[in-house]
Parts: sequence; C-alpha cells; structure tokens
Amino acid sequence: MTTTQRDLAHRLLQQHGRTFAEDAGITLRDKPSPLWRLLVLSLLLSARIDSRIAIASAKELSRAGWRTPRRMRAATWQQRVEALGRGGYRRYDERTSTQLGEAAELVLDRWGGDLRRLHAEGGSEPARLADLLQEVKGIGPAGASIFLREVQAVWPDLRPYVDDLALQGARSAGLPDDSGRLADLVGPTDVPRLVAACVRVARDPKLLET
Repeated sequence: MTTTQRDLAHRLLQQHGRTFAEDAGITLRDKPSPLWRLLVLSLLLSARIDSRIAIASAKELSRAGWRTPRRMRAATWQQRVEALGRGGYRRYDERTSTQLGEAAELVLDRWGGDLRRLHAEGGSEPARLADLLQEVKGIGPAGASIFLREVQAVWPDLRPYVDDLALQGARSAGLPDDSGRLADLVGPTDVPRLVAACVRVARDPKLLET
C-alpha cells in the first residue's frame, strides 16, 4: 500500500463511488423493505441489459408500491410487465415478471419476507449467503455478488466483500487486487463505495481517463 494508492482510492470514491442502490434511490438499511428492494435490483442487474435500464426499472417497481415481497406477490403478472416496460426493461419483461413473483413467494415462504433471516441463516460466510441467494429464481452467481457487494454497507460482518469483478477494476486502476489491502485504503464505511467504483472501472475502463 502506498500514499499514491490511498490518494487514488479516494479520488475513485469522489468520482465513481456511488453504489447501485444509491442510483436506484434505495436508502439501504438493515430493514425488510430496503433489503427486498436491493434483492429486486440485483435480480434486474443480473440480465444482459444496460445497468441504467435495470436501475430505471427498479425505480418503476418501487414507484408502483411493490417495496415488500408481499406487495410484489399481490401485483398481477401484467402489472409487473407494464412497470418493467416503463423502465425500458422490455427484452426480458415477461420472464422477469414471472421471476419477481416467484422471488416474492420464496422470500415470504423461506424467510418470512425478511432477508435479515437469510443473513442469520448464512452468517458471515459469503459463499453460504451466495448459495442461499441463488435459491431465488433469477439470482445467479452475478446477482448474488451484486447483492453482497452492496449489502455489506449494512451487514458489516461481511466486510470486506470484494468479488472478482471488483478486483479486476482495482487492478486496472493500479490498486491492490487483494480484498484486505484494498479495504485498508479507506474507512470501513467507505468500503462498499470503493468496491462499487472498482466495478464501474472494470465495466468501463475509460472512466480512468477522466
């Protein structure tokens, strides 16, 4: 770790350290509703679709009032399709509408609608939590990683959670490609934001030119 790396990490935070939850208007807390909304966002971001469309669609679902699994389940399949369409999520809208209904059903049946129970079941083991998350239809390895990267902001026992995509971005930016050393460059509460910045760099290396 060098002073230059620490300065670079803080510059990345300032320029690109915005989490996807923040982009989607989710004030993340360790409460059932924001955790559910983060799960929905992770599911939407998992598809091969522009992240801006996934974020816009997550906002539309929240705007429709489906901020809990119970409310999502109560919505009709067509209502969910229409909300996804308003967000631009048209390529996958029908399949995703079905997945959202099934996800709501599972979260209600498996964890009583409260993903804090998933956390309690999986503990602080990311691999175990990822397995549990992937029981949700539409959440694969990528979706589980998205959720865990973001949720470490309110589940501090997971910190630092840095997946391969974030490490790729860290290497590109000249930062340590080791989760512990990377996290040491910033304060604990800034780790999720630094990880988000590294993900953005991995997806768009041209960001380093700004």
